[in-house]
Amino acid sequence: MKGPHNIWRLVRTGATLERTGAMKIVLDAFRAPRSLRIVARILGWPFKWLGYRGDPSLPPATRALTALGPAYIKFGQVLSTRPDVVGDELAMQLRVLQDKLPPFPTEKAKAMIEAELEVPVDRLFSEFSEPVAAASIAQVHKARLASDGKLVAVKVLRPKIEKAFRKDVDAFYLAARMIEILAPATRRLRPTDVIAHFEGVVMGELDLRLETSAAAEFAALTARDDGFSVPQVEWFLCSRRVMTLDWVEGIALGEVAEIDAAGHDRAVLGERVLTLFLRHALRDGYFHADMHQGNLKVAPNGDIVALDFGIMGRIDEYTRRVYAEILFGFIRKDYRRVAEVHFEAGYVPADRDIDEFARALRSVGEPIFGMDATRISMGRLLNYLFEVTERFGMETRTELILLQRTMVVVEGVARTLNPHINIWKVAHPIVEEYIRENVGPRAFLRDMARTVRVLARFGPKLPELTEALLVRQNMAPPPPEPAARWRPAAYMAAGAGLALVAIGLIGRL
Repeated sequence: MKGPHNIWRLVRTGATLERTGAMKIVLDAFRAPRSLRIVARILGWPFKWLGYRGDPSLPPATRALTALGPAYIKFGQVLSTRPDVVGDELAMQLRVLQDKLPPFPTEKAKAMIEAELEVPVDRLFSEFSEPVAAASIAQVHKARLASDGKLVAVKVLRPKIEKAFRKDVDAFYLAARMIEILAPATRRLRPTDVIAHFEGVVMGELDLRLETSAAAEFAALTARDDGFSVPQVEWFLCSRRVMTLDWVEGIALGEVAEIDAAGHDRAVLGERVLTLFLRHALRDGYFHADMHQGNLKVAPNGDIVALDFGIMGRIDEYTRRVYAEILFGFIRKDYRRVAEVHFEAGYVPADRDIDEFARALRSVGEPIFGMDATRISMGRLLNYLFEVTERFGMETRTELILLQRTMVVVEGVARTLNPHINIWKVAHPIVEEYIRENVGPRAFLRDMARTVRVLARFGPKLPELTEALLVRQNMAPPPPEPAARWRPAAYMAAGAGLALVAIGLIGRL
């Protein structure tokens, strides 16, 4: 928080929701209790005149979020994929936030490209279109390379977008601190840490050099995935505020009618979206973390094409195993094992009752199985999960925020394509394959071999380290009693010898 202007920002947020007529719609969508509605009305109505007017041609919620700025638009993009949480009407209103926002002038985009790449646009491109898509952070132009005639997509950041995001993030910090003070029970959710995580993600998204690198890495990791592709990067036409990729023809996954008209099987596409996300998260530990309909297209050959790599998620191997075991436990209805994994990973405080936690997990998981997605109220399910985590003192895991958020978005995309999809049935073979390969005796042996390789790199230093420890031990003052005692140098020397023997044995295997 950098000043009282953040309080003013929050006041204008409430005033804008009230002025545009979005306040009631948002409260209804989230099934807000009567007490919250009263407070919102009391605080919002007197300051209504302070709110941004927005574009009257847009629906109320979309009008409010676009008027408030890019960070709010990002929030709306997530909600647009969850009609089961916010309702079909609001989700449809928010869909335009994905890639149909008002663009900025093409001349400004050209000027920015010339400033960034230090070459006139006419020398780089033989054709350069008006904006074909505009989102919260950047817009895209279709162009043709002057060198070889290849069609490319040129992404250009919005002018002064960094300053706009900073203003919003500062206000979010203030809101998080106010929530922690006024509602101490929410501190376990670590709202300030969540905002810090959000800030890091967004700041990375505002540097297109990082996105270029992410696109190249993601393409390399997924090169062998059937039915999935990533556009090739044109490295010499990329900079901090400009990014150039191969042009991709296709239909956005949110355009259901067009997908049907083209003859694609929506049920297959819905399953593929979920399968790809799980495979990337578990197999690679690197996944697209902004998989809304605007960032996914279906190509004429039926492949799913990913776009916009500004937000990518990365999870370490240990966390992947924990995540997979939790999912697999739910799939097998082994709630005791799911509870044990939570305790082993430290997600639940050790002083809580593991049997009670397993029983609470059963009450969450059992209603899911045997139902299709249309019979599950994700809103009620999320509310009950919140009650369970609060009861057992679970803290928000900031390293899993992107993973959890993306899972929600991906499920929303899949359900748009196929309302009857069952995420557990689709997830079963992917998670089972990962468990088979990465949890158990085979994984243990692989981990041990990796440990030995690490020790082997320090082999040349072991004599020196052992000698230094022995010298330090001899120079230390004698203990008060000559009784048997722990001799670190001796044990270190013995351990080093055993490690070298193990290295030699494994080297012969």
